Amino acid sequence: MAAVAAAKVQEVREITRIERIGAHSHIRGLGLDDSLEPRNVSQGMVGQLMARRAAGVVLEMIKDGKIAGRAILLAGQPGTGKTAIAMGMAQALGLDTPFTSMAGSEIYSLEMGKTEALTQAIRKSIGVRIKEETEIIEGEVVEIQVDRPATGVGAKVGKLTLKTTEMETIYDLGNKMIDSLMKEKVQAGDVITIDKATGKINRLGRSFTRARDYDATGSQTRFVQCPEGELQKRKEVVHTVTLHEVDVINSRTHGFLALFSGDTGEIKSEVRDQINAKVAEWREEGKAEIVPGVLFIDEVHMLDIECFSFLNRALENEMAPVVIMATNRGITRIRGTTYKSPHGIPIDLLDRMIIVPTSPYQEKDLKEILKIRCEEEDCEMADDALTVLTRIALETSLRYAIQLITTASLVSRKRKSTEVNIDDVKRVYSLFLDENRSSQFLKEYQDEFMFNELEEQAMEVA
Repeated sequence: MAAVAAAKVQEVREITRIERIGAHSHIRGLGLDDSLEPRNVSQGMVGQLMARRAAGVVLEMIKDGKIAGRAILLAGQPGTGKTAIAMGMAQALGLDTPFTSMAGSEIYSLEMGKTEALTQAIRKSIGVRIKEETEIIEGEVVEIQVDRPATGVGAKVGKLTLKTTEMETIYDLGNKMIDSLMKEKVQAGDVITIDKATGKINRLGRSFTRARDYDATGSQTRFVQCPEGELQKRKEVVHTVTLHEVDVINSRTHGFLALFSGDTGEIKSEVRDQINAKVAEWREEGKAEIVPGVLFIDEVHMLDIECFSFLNRALENEMAPVVIMATNRGITRIRGTTYKSPHGIPIDLLDRMIIVPTSPYQEKDLKEILKIRCEEEDCEMADDALTVLTRIALETSLRYAIQLITTASLVSRKRKSTEVNIDDVKRVYSLFLDENRSSQFLKEYQDEFMFNELEEQAMEVA
């Protein structure tokens, strides 16, 4: 009985450890070499050589901090890798550069004004790198002596002997420091640092001079060299925060806890003005520097004229990130007006943009993308099945073909096979319709449906 229960627990554990696979989880960067020339297949990116080269140039300008307040538009038909290029840029920038991603339609569902939502997104995309110097004591622990009162009541006193390769000093310990040393389990032979301002103790590892073959140490034990020079040192600490995080901390009574509550609400412009003034002051003193990040707005045609007007003004501000927008629309109506313009974006904002076009994928590119997605989704696919799937992607759409990978894999598993063959692909192709076949189906059986626009149009013509 116990064995059955244990097997069930094991089964539950295995089921819960599922890794989520996103549409762009295979993207690791832009796939460029050192001279910014795109490799045909690299870091999950395939094809779109011109667009990737342009994105690489923009990327270098972002890293040099020379393109803040500019806007880039990725324009192309659906399924041509616009979001993939933006994700590649985010990966290439690294963790230190703020990257915020949002969809144009998001701002209509938030419980705040449209301009406030855009302001928060912009502020999330601007980092402040704050530098501060702190005094630390760094050395190898020679001895710790702690004297406890005989009665067991009262303050503990003690002495700590620290050394470097050049000097050795004895420090008197108070009650708080003794508790910190006990909590960190510091013992003779450990190399530690003590922050003089806060009293925080950090164990760097065990000294090499204390390493013995017969010591019972765990695999996680780190051995480090005994520090050189003086015990007291000045160390520069660098923190990178976003302007939005500073806004939230300064606008709420709970301080930094407001960051974890989720509901930030609207932030007063007075608070932002004070923060901007303080950051400008720190920049002049050399205590901080601005890190312009990236704000990516997908489906930018969903924004309305108010948002576009606000962005026009926001891009002129010195505290502005690089704004990358993506759209798959042609000449269409600007939301909130009766006027039409390219991509549904007002002409005055289009003038400020660098437009990067994306073009449809060639057959060999489609095959390579599908092969990468098969690897990402852990699906073994036969060469002839991959050729058929590539043909489907060419005739329908890449997104539809990618959807068939997992479904075909499930069908092959049902027949106890580890590899997807042509029959599996044909099976799922017949089960799930693409856009063209769905439209054809509606035309054939339009009379059977509740509402029929084609019939209404015919009546109007008549």
